[in-house]
Amino acid sequence: MKTLTIAIIYGGKSTEHEVSVHSAGDVCKELQKKYKILPIFISKTGQWFLQKTCGFKTKNDIEISPLFDGNLIDKKGKKYKADLFFPVLHGTFGEDGCVQGLFETLGIKYVGCKVLASALAMNKELSKEIAVKAKIPVLPWFSLNKNDKLDKKTILRKAKKLGYPIFVKPNSLGSSIGITKVNKEDELLPAIKKAFAFENHILVEKGLDNAREVFCAVIEVTPETFEASACGELIKSDSEFFDYETKYHNPHGCDMEIPAKLPIKLQKKLQEYTKKFFIALGGTGLSRIDFLISQDGRQAYFSEINTLPGLSKTSLFPNLLKAKRLSYTKQLDILIKTALNRD
Repeated sequence: MKTLTIAIIYGGKSTEHEVSVHSAGDVCKELQKKYKILPIFISKTGQWFLQKTCGFKTKNDIEISPLFDGNLIDKKGKKYKADLFFPVLHGTFGEDGCVQGLFETLGIKYVGCKVLASALAMNKELSKEIAVKAKIPVLPWFSLNKNDKLDKKTILRKAKKLGYPIFVKPNSLGSSIGITKVNKEDELLPAIKKAFAFENHILVEKGLDNAREVFCAVIEVTPETFEASACGELIKSDSEFFDYETKYHNPHGCDMEIPAKLPIKLQKKLQEYTKKFFIALGGTGLSRIDFLISQDGRQAYFSEINTLPGLSKTSLFPNLLKAKRLSYTKQLDILIKTALNRD
């Protein structure tokens, strides 16, 4: 049987460039045991490079470009053919439908959600609207656009109606970039200014006092058959919330309890919500959904979805599924198999 060639794509132009390269390292090491791999690094300026070993840019990398026949070509005219593209890209240009649109144009199969589902999931406000339509609870919010005429008094009044604490966040960024927890009124406008530095469309969302942050993964086991993982819970560090610093620079910031110590009934409800949302979104491949739980465990709220979550061996997504006795190797094999079998 022919050995499949998998093009693993990572890096990219987003603020999550470094996270992507880290994720891809483990994916490359695992897949090369079974498949022929093409490690493709995308620079922060958008150039594509074929590497010998997955990682950051080196002087030995070969500049490469995609062709409309689905092949890749270097500057010397040498072509490389991939049977499947495996994006390990996070954030803008990676999980927002952009690169998925490129794959569709090239007519090549790829791992993960399709164009529309990726774009919708990246948009926090539209994701919340989907949750509302699917009858999955969400916390109240309002949105602001930098291009609109913003009235300070109206913003403060709306925020007061939500009640503090409040979270201010860019609408389409991941890894908690640009998010601020606002505990009182005089902190609100600086938080809005900070979020607008990252994006023109932002959300002002009701916070939950002492919220428990719980995560659940979903994987497409066969086309249109989905399995939800065990639930995992963030073990609170000295950070007020699960921000970028906590996730990636605090050695004790990402401690997780998997499976989470939640009542069985609540765990089942979150797993049901996870699959229900993924289906409503039109998701394929994989995702991780984040929930906020009240301290007493009685209220659960959809927070956001990540359609290309971290895939290193220490990342949340693989470990949530490992708790359901699905090994890292098996997870990647399933993602590849379902992508190849998808129409």
